[in-house]
This record gives sequence, C-alpha cells and structure tokens, in this order.
Amino acid sequence: MQLWNTLNKEELETKLRELGHHFITISFYQYATIAHPRLFRDHLFQMWTKFNIVGRTYIAHEGINAQISVPSDHIGQFREELYEIDFLKGVRLNFAVEDSAAEFPFIKLKIKVRDKILADGLNDKTFDVRKIGKHLNAAEFNQLTEDPDTLLIDFRNHYEHEVGYFKGAILPDVDTFRDSLPFIEKTYLEGNQDKNIVMYCTGGIRCEKASAWFKHKGYENVHQLEGGIIKYANDVKEQELENKFIGKNFVFDERRGERITEDIVSVCHQCGSPADVHTNCINDACHLLFIQCDECKEKMENCCSTECQETIHLSEYEQKLRRQGKNNSNKIFKKGRSNNLIFKLNREKS
Repeated sequence: MQLWNTLNKEELETKLRELGHHFITISFYQYATIAHPRLFRDHLFQMWTKFNIVGRTYIAHEGINAQISVPSDHIGQFREELYEIDFLKGVRLNFAVEDSAAEFPFIKLKIKVRDKILADGLNDKTFDVRKIGKHLNAAEFNQLTEDPDTLLIDFRNHYEHEVGYFKGAILPDVDTFRDSLPFIEKTYLEGNQDKNIVMYCTGGIRCEKASAWFKHKGYENVHQLEGGIIKYANDVKEQELENKFIGKNFVFDERRGERITEDIVSVCHQCGSPADVHTNCINDACHLLFIQCDECKEKMENCCSTECQETIHLSEYEQKLRRQGKNNSNKIFKKGRSNNLIFKLNREKS
C-alpha cells in the first residue's frame, strides 16, 4: 500500500468534494515512549487512510501530536481503533469548538516523524516530560485564577494570543515555544516560587511539557488547564460556567481561528480598524501571516504590502525570477512581524 500522498492541491480538493464527507476537526496528543516511530507512522497512515482522514500529525520517540479532520460517519470506528493502541487507550480527544469556515480545514493526510513532537530546545537527559503539574478542569481553573496569589500565563505565541486570551493573563511576547520556556521563567517566575502558576495553551500539549519542565526546575505549585482553550470553551458552555476567555482561539489549520466570544480584541495590521481574521499574504514569495480587515483585504488584494501587491500582477515567470535566491522562511516563521506592516510597527513603538 502507498504510504504517502501523490496528488496536487486541486486533485485533493476534487477528491474530497466527491467523497462528500462532513468532517469533524479533532486534536490530541500523548507523551509516551515510542520505540519505532517510523513503523508506528506507517501503521497510522494505513489505519487512517481507510477512513478518509486528513490532517497533520507528528510522531517522535517522545509521543504523538495530531490535528486531523475525521468524517463524522467514521468517528466511532476511528476512536475504537485508536483506543486499541495501548498508550492511546482513553486519550482525550479535543473536538473543534465550531465548524470550519474553510471548505476543508485540511486537504490531505500528512504524518511526519520528528526528533520531538514539540521543539523545546532542551537537552537534559534527567528531564521526564511525564512528571507534569496538576490538571485543572474549567471550574477549578476559574476558581484558582481568582486567587491574587496566582500567576496566569499564556503559553502560546504572540500572534495567537493577539486575537484572544483569558482575562488577567500574562501574554509573553514570544515567537516559539522554545523561546517561551527561558523567557517566562526569567521574566515572570523567578522570585515568585510561592505563587500558584497556572498555564494554558490551545489544546494542552505545550503546557504539558512546560509544567513538567518547571516542576523539574523546582517550582511546586504548577497547574495547567486540562485540554487547553478548546476543551475549556466546550466545557463552560456545556456546564453553564462563566467564560473567562475573550475573542478567538487561534488554530493551526485553514480556519486559523475558532470564535469563542464576539469580542474583537485586536486590530488590522494595515489600518488599525478592529479585526481578528488572520490571512496569509497571497504572494508566493511572502505568505506572511498577519491580521487584515475586510476593507484592506479588498484594497490590498490579500497582500501585506504594495510590493507584494505589485508582484502578484506580474507573469508567473517574472514572479519566479523575483523569488530566486530569496529566503523568506524567517519572516514567515515570525508571523505578524514585518517592516511592511506599518500600522503594527508604529503601534508597538508608541
């Protein structure tokens, strides 16, 4: 059986339309010891292909991290077979808060083997990622974050919490999880060993590792929101609890966000109008991720700058010539940080 995709984007989208499934977006992770990641990767690819599952999954010796879309009529079979895997038996599945605004959150199944499922920059062989802090359910989270001796810390990147966050949370200005561990400890935790440390992220995977790391470093009162923002948003709705999250929850698929409340807490990076929709610059030599309002989207034709707007009207040949020898990975990686976003730059300087 073929264990990888060979179709292009247009062919994949046509195939999905022909199948006619209603997809449910699900995320889950599990830290565990996987002796043979490559063999496990191939096993999952075969198992999920038969269910027409699409999405992105990373596997490493330290565990699995999955963001996938499952046809609604295959959810039961998917869950049953997943739970037959010993270390995934009963693993928590985070279901999307809202249906996708995009036609397909994912268009193909991509399962990759990596050194780690979450890059952390750590090189400590005595560190055990399974010795985690205390999980908090939604009610416990609400209660503990009311305590004045609690530090509530967002463990997501700057472009994620820009569009939504928990009231009263510390929002570190970081680009990656790797950056966040030393920055947060030095800036917020040192000298506050007696405080309750409560952390949250999108689905829990970052806080799981961060809580274990800070426990390893000697911090005792370490807590994390179980299942992250995704589970919290579902639980407060089902249990009729106070919702302390405002705005949108950034997600890493074509939706780019799930609306939790109607509050718009961010602005367009080009004009400053209230906006919280992320877009990727349509110029193939850029693809910068930034926030753009509808008016700027129309005016700028989905571009982040006049330079990119001019480029998209060139011939394909001329565009390729402009891309030659240019490395945009750093600009793309830092998402939302660009000298082209004049309003955002001026706002940060003021």
